[in-house]
Amino acid sequence: MAGPENLSLSHLGLYVRDIEAMTAFYRGVLGFAVTDRGRLGETEIVFLSRDAREHHQIVLVAGRTGAADAQVVNQISFRLPALADLKKAASRVASSPATELDPVLHGVAWSLYFRDPERNRIELFVDTDWYIPQPCRMPLDLTLSDDEIYRLSHAFCQVQPGWRPLADWQADFAARLAAQMDPA
Repeated sequence: MAGPENLSLSHLGLYVRDIEAMTAFYRGVLGFAVTDRGRLGETEIVFLSRDAREHHQIVLVAGRTGAADAQVVNQISFRLPALADLKKAASRVASSPATELDPVLHGVAWSLYFRDPERNRIELFVDTDWYIPQPCRMPLDLTLSDDEIYRLSHAFCQVQPGWRPLADWQADFAARLAAQMDPA
């Protein structure tokens, strides 16, 4: 499938019911800053970012309708640099209005899933050093030490069919992607 070169996720817009509660959640729990706020006609909009290179990564737009359990977005995923960061974030999320906290080992990542105040699913994750075919979902105990999580995760991944170091998989994928993007 060919597509625009250098395409990467820029931002996500969410329709929300309570723009103040959602702004407070994304600011207080996930550390976003409001970059702009205003109205477009009668519709209130809040722009948030965690990256000075990105004016907005999340856009909250007032006016969400439909049932509270309507499936609007599958998930919003945020990468963290280290397992220690994921564990700190998990502690912060646990003491917030977030619900359905679910720490998971995917083999390729350690993840924490949860629901924001309007039940949108959020994923915070850290890449591991391994590739195993996806989907894969195993419970993860974030109360273990970083070393123990690493050791148990590595042992699990090494016995999975298709296991390999992530760098090897990335190199192969980069070659496949380049061939796919080449119009010749």
